[in-house]
Amino acid sequence: MSSPAFFPSLQRIDIEAGDVRFAGAMGGDGPPLLLLHGYPQTHIAWRRLAPELAKHYSVVIPDLPGYGASRPRDMSPRWTKRRAGDALAALMTHLGHDRFAIVGHDRGARVGYPLALDHPTRVTAYTSLTVIPTADAMAAIDYRSAAHAFHWFFFAQEADLPERLLSADPDAFIAQALARMTDGRDVIEPAALDAYRAAFRDPVVRHAICEDYRAALNEDLALDHGDLAAGRKMPCPVLVLWPQADHVSEQQTPVDIWLRWANDVSGNATSGGHLQPEETPQEVLASLLPFLARHISV
Repeated sequence: MSSPAFFPSLQRIDIEAGDVRFAGAMGGDGPPLLLLHGYPQTHIAWRRLAPELAKHYSVVIPDLPGYGASRPRDMSPRWTKRRAGDALAALMTHLGHDRFAIVGHDRGARVGYPLALDHPTRVTAYTSLTVIPTADAMAAIDYRSAAHAFHWFFFAQEADLPERLLSADPDAFIAQALARMTDGRDVIEPAALDAYRAAFRDPVVRHAICEDYRAALNEDLALDHGDLAAGRKMPCPVLVLWPQADHVSEQQTPVDIWLRWANDVSGNATSGGHLQPEETPQEVLASLLPFLARHISV
């Protein structure tokens, strides 16, 4: 999981902020840009996007709290997306970044929008890769989508049943998860796959992931409904990119859904599957770089 192997031009993050000992990578030049990975990955999910982004921005690429090598001081109270967002805001403060943009994929995007809601003067732009907000995602669940995303409901079971079952064969579980996300395509090279397996073998990481999903169906969902009822919206511009295979509705697109959460929303579909930063990095950059250039200045 060593950062230099995947980000040879960047330096390691080893910083304590917001009750978390953060690990990851950072570097580049320009306005600050926070990159937040998803499940079941670590910060190395950005290895195909970071080199280009670092030409224009000071990229900060941490493991999410509890994932990879980022260690919360305490797992209680539960690490909601809001609590994780506050810790990441503290990390950016520690690094001297008062204002910054966010690009989040999967779970990282679910941390990113509470961060943008709670720190509206700090977040200059927000990008969601593959996801819609948790309240909207849960409202759209039917038996087919629940079967496809069964891990949401498995991980969210009361402790410590999922943790005990995952300990039986963590390598098999993560292999199946990544195969499902890529439809079996050869997307992740062996070194990265080994790093993801190594992280998931750690029972501390597996417990943190379960807690993340427990929060999603409990505290995070309640907070989403509260934000919607209060009419809270992100004041920053929002870009949403989604894989066409993941969204087949003719009634509304993810752009329409995100307009409940922000007034300035744009976006488009990409080819490929769920792992956009690893599978379709050039398509992501084709939309992301112009968006950031329009909305971020030194």
